[in-house]
Amino acid sequence: MKKKKRRFCPYCSDKIIYKNEDDVLREHCPSCNIFFYDNPLPVVSSVLEKDRKILLVKRGNKPYKGMWCLPSGFAETGETIEAATLRELREETGIKAKITSLIDADSCTNYLYGDLIFLSFEVEQTGGKLEAGDDAIATKYFPIDKIPKLAFSSNTKAVEAYIKSKKDYWAILDSFNLSLSKDKFKKKEINLLSNKLIEMIEKNTKSIAELWLLDISSNKSTPHYHLFDKQKLLERSQIVISQLSKWLSMDYNKHDIRNFYKQLGNERRKEDFALSEVISSLSLIRKHIWEFALSRGIWNTTIDIYIALELGRRMMLFFDKATYYVSIGYETEYLEK
Repeated sequence: MKKKKRRFCPYCSDKIIYKNEDDVLREHCPSCNIFFYDNPLPVVSSVLEKDRKILLVKRGNKPYKGMWCLPSGFAETGETIEAATLRELREETGIKAKITSLIDADSCTNYLYGDLIFLSFEVEQTGGKLEAGDDAIATKYFPIDKIPKLAFSSNTKAVEAYIKSKKDYWAILDSFNLSLSKDKFKKKEINLLSNKLIEMIEKNTKSIAELWLLDISSNKSTPHYHLFDKQKLLERSQIVISQLSKWLSMDYNKHDIRNFYKQLGNERRKEDFALSEVISSLSLIRKHIWEFALSRGIWNTTIDIYIALELGRRMMLFFDKATYYVSIGYETEYLEK
């Protein structure tokens, strides 16, 4: 059933005609000399999400009876859009909530109601109990990757916009939680956001090592390195960088770090390097890894900034351990345990 057109004037009952006004053909009553304007109807929807599941309701009435949609309905005269959103949510689901943000605004045409304007809001539950009401015959939280076909295309757009807006936040949250999970680390099943930077470091180990070599060969904090064989220094720095990549990829544990860097410290002492120089050389490697990562444009978005900070934190843990064991090895004879 399509939306019916006016046939008679609601004021005088005279027959409606069509007449141009400002180059638009409108319904007109010649007796009352008034035009009638058909404006889009305002429809509100709410997106309530918990644990990456979105609340949907199953429609009990036409149109689209039996299909799922967001809690939705028409705004009433004298009612604010925000109030209408929360009222419809409460009537259809029993949930009391507050609005946190506007997600999407969309125009569409419905065969029954004509032109509509959908305004979709993100809401946060403040009370109530979940139960189907009004014209909803069921309510259910659906995982974001298992959303069924929705009754209204505007609902689909709103859900997609919401998921897109939360994508980076969820990725950061997952990466942070993984970084705190000891079980994941033990099983080597971790997939941190900064892993993509680690891949970049692995592919550019030689380039980073060459930048470090230029620096260490003239830096005032490493005078003994100025005279040392450059090829050997290049090879040694590449080993350190590759070890960092392995450790960040969970292929290199604290025992490997302890044994290698205690031995490294002991060997540098025998080669007459000052301990301060050895520590400075490690610090310069970390600096050039970090600067190389920055040069690849990792500050463009919020998630890029988080990835950089996550990488920086993981590098700090590695080099703190390396520096500590170098100092131990430098001060004592190295004995592998």
